[in-house]
Amino acid sequence: MNNSEQKQYFSTELLAWYRRNKRDLPWRRSRNPYYIWISEIMLQQTRVDTVIPYFHRFVDKFPTVDALADAPEEEVLKAWEGLGYYSRARNLQSAVREVKERYGGVVPDTKDEVFSLKGVGPYTAGAILSIAYNKPEPAVDGNVMRVLSRYFLIEEDIMKGSTRVTMEKLAQELIPEGAAGDFNQGLMELGALVCTPKSPGCLTCPVLAHCAGRAAGVEDTLPVKKKAKPPRPEQRYVALITDAAGRVLVRQRPQEGLLARLWELPHTEAPGLLTLPDAAAAQEALAGHLAEDAGVGLGQVAWLMQAEHVFSHIRWELEVYTGGLVPSPLRPDEPQLLPSQYRWISPDDMEQLAFPNVFLRILNAYYGQQAIIAHKK
Repeated sequence: MNNSEQKQYFSTELLAWYRRNKRDLPWRRSRNPYYIWISEIMLQQTRVDTVIPYFHRFVDKFPTVDALADAPEEEVLKAWEGLGYYSRARNLQSAVREVKERYGGVVPDTKDEVFSLKGVGPYTAGAILSIAYNKPEPAVDGNVMRVLSRYFLIEEDIMKGSTRVTMEKLAQELIPEGAAGDFNQGLMELGALVCTPKSPGCLTCPVLAHCAGRAAGVEDTLPVKKKAKPPRPEQRYVALITDAAGRVLVRQRPQEGLLARLWELPHTEAPGLLTLPDAAAAQEALAGHLAEDAGVGLGQVAWLMQAEHVFSHIRWELEVYTGGLVPSPLRPDEPQLLPSQYRWISPDDMEQLAFPNVFLRILNAYYGQQAIIAHKK
């Protein structure tokens, strides 16, 4: 079989397989480009099963471009809470506002216009244009590169920009006339369900007969991918500070940078390697941090729990301590005046404020323990 026949076979069989076997996913029930856009942004770095309930809640709360464009950012971040990678939500809202202002609330249908929107890369642009508008544009993500690497025995490193360009050109050549949306989704579906990263289900693959990688016995070693550097571990002390009313002290992160504008418990980097809980060391580090950051004093602390949060480049290893405020050594006779980024919250306030997942887990664990103690009393 020559290369042209191999391509024709792939396109025909994959499209037929997808139309017989596609999953019933909520964003596939319409060609609404706004819904497709939301789903593609949510699906970046996130599993389908996790995204489904978030997608339903998000489009219920923000059913139109105008609804999302006009919403306060705090509401958008709260609706996104738990999905992580919060810059996705901010970029989505920023781009949606541009669609409202420049295109009258209608998601554009040309490559240049879609690609110019904030947070929309080549894959997302291709997905919107092909699925919503059936334009013959490729949508090449990790799943697609894995499928193409194996089927066509492409052994170039997929982390290289030149390899991505090759893959996009190949994917575009494969799109059957008039079926761009279904074909691109079929490629994604095959990578997600059959041609998986480990232990691919070759015997159930619709294009097994002419898969060059399988024929060469290298399907398990493709695609070639240079390993990324592992995230750098960073050990931190976290202060879960309560007042006489049982409220917890939280603060809002800076306007820019990591987890921008989300709420968190106060925390600071540990000065040395943590091996066992050390309340004295934690109290010293956290007291110094709070005196400098908030102008408040911290009393004796007690260890509560460990937690972890992984970013693409950092892994936070957290030791959480409970405690209370005391008069500041810098202002012993003055009341505890908190800076504007700090506030006391009750469990009900968590319904309005958006927290990174790790602090949600800590707060929920703490409030759960308090409920058990109250019940026992």
